[in-house]
Amino acid sequence: MGLTATSDGTQPQDSDGLTATEHRLANGLRVVLSQDHLTPVASVCLWYDVGSRHEVKGRTGLAHLFEHLMFQGSASVQGNGHFELVQGAGGSLNGTTSFERTNYFETMPAHQVELALWLEADRMGSLLTALDEESLENQRDVVKNERRQRYDNVPYGTAFERLTALAYPDGHPYHHTPIGSMADLDAASLEDARAFFRTYYAPNNAVLAVVGDIDPEQTLAWVEKYFGTIPGHDGKPAPRDGSLPDVMGGQLREVVAEDVPSRALMAAYRLPHDGTRESDAADLALTVLGGGESSRLHNRLVRHDRSAVAAGFGLLRLAGAPSLGWLDVKASSGAELTDIEAAVDEELARFAAEGPTPQEMERAQAQLEREWLDRLATVGGRADELCRFAVLYGDPQLALSAVQRVLEITPEEVRAVAAARLRPDNRAVLVYEPTGSTDEAADETEQEGADQ
Repeated sequence: MGLTATSDGTQPQDSDGLTATEHRLANGLRVVLSQDHLTPVASVCLWYDVGSRHEVKGRTGLAHLFEHLMFQGSASVQGNGHFELVQGAGGSLNGTTSFERTNYFETMPAHQVELALWLEADRMGSLLTALDEESLENQRDVVKNERRQRYDNVPYGTAFERLTALAYPDGHPYHHTPIGSMADLDAASLEDARAFFRTYYAPNNAVLAVVGDIDPEQTLAWVEKYFGTIPGHDGKPAPRDGSLPDVMGGQLREVVAEDVPSRALMAAYRLPHDGTRESDAADLALTVLGGGESSRLHNRLVRHDRSAVAAGFGLLRLAGAPSLGWLDVKASSGAELTDIEAAVDEELARFAAEGPTPQEMERAQAQLEREWLDRLATVGGRADELCRFAVLYGDPQLALSAVQRVLEITPEEVRAVAAARLRPDNRAVLVYEPTGSTDEAADETEQEGADQ
């Protein structure tokens, strides 16, 4: 599958009949359109350049809270009307928040694209008219309950929060996760929420992608009609610097005693920023080492040693800070975590010395290629990737050449990034020790000379 994109509004076409063009409204809204007439559906995806990295200490969780508030009504749509109108038209919708962005998306029957565009424009331009104490309290409670269900009251639920807090030092914009703390959620005021919206929810801080069975000329006319009168806002502060040394300089470790099913070893390795050739090489390294049942760590820990019931290694890609290589090993009954950790280090050292075999390299590249093509083949996935590369890297066309970039990486580049980064002195480690009851939970933290 090939895709092309231009920045001048022309629409070159490849053998699959797919196009991607870029436009910009006078108020700064960037628009990316991609035709795909395979099925009579289309996706409307809107990315705002705001995530938890833009928050300040004492007001964490605002970006995620606002994702929820965006579904609470606007000037023309009351209460749950956004859900009701989209679902009543046969569409689906959602929104998500990450460290680096907040996005909203609808997949609609093709003849209902105008409805999705009107809905997104209405809340971008008029949400403050409907935002009140009642809606704030309602969604504050929803988010706090989400935190309990996904983080606080499930086995290993706080692992992501704990490891990111270890991997990124206090005061770093990525030190806290998008869910925020209970205390900060309680402290958020209506004026905090209004100020957040005025600062970040502006057309010149957003990218809109419409992908699917569309007429580009008509779609762009609708975008201009509904979004064109919304004023831009120039008061957004620059994001805080997320740079860090390439290597942590020492191992950070936290032992957590909780009521979990089994012992677990988790680790976060500091890896290159996303959008770089080194990041693609790191993705391939982690795929060889821990991407599925044919990976080295699965073969060693699960099949050979039988010390683990599951072992995976994946990449959390980040643009504004070092990415994280995420190791997750669930131990077998009676297995010692010290033995598991020693086996992991042995496999990583061997890989750093020898690199991937030709067969491993071919399999890893094929796996990542398939994942990318699966994303680009769906209207929702392609819209999301076009937005991602436009917001984080300034160029949506990079989404369309991502597969080729992965296939160009050499085995030596994969070996080199593993040797430079997958080291014991470049990781934060989380060890879970089961207890009989969460009432007995205790945390123990130790630091081994880490220089962050």
